[in-house]
Amino acid sequence: MKLTVTVKKPGKRKELVAQELELPNVPQTLRELITGVVEGGVQAYKERQSEQNVIPYLTEKQIGESAELGKVGFGAVYDDRQADPDQAVGAALTAFADGLYRVFINETEIEDLDALLVAREGDRIVFMRFTMLAGGLW
Repeated sequence: MKLTVTVKKPGKRKELVAQELELPNVPQTLRELITGVVEGGVQAYKERQSEQNVIPYLTEKQIGESAELGKVGFGAVYDDRQADPDQAVGAALTAFADGLYRVFINETEIEDLDALLVAREGDRIVFMRFTMLAGGLW
């Protein structure tokens, strides 16, 4: 199943991340959707870790696209620790439960992790990431 996944911040017009994602099966709940997206991210991270460019270079197009996102780099992963998909999924589900991000499917907010989800091929999934404010309780 192909979905367009976008990560945004409130108050910002540009997306932080926007990409098409191929899920192996159709998610039935938000929990399954988050699990699929996170596992896909972990797999992409592992692939970037194993890539070895002999002569790293960037094309003009790559530089332009990276500049729009705010960071130009080679995309190399210098950390040799292996990502644990189960731990990453657990962290993502905890972050959702703690209100650190919200999920929208075609501009409709999904609030319950285990409610029946109606996702179709080509749907636009938006993860709205919130920023914690500095300060203490008074």
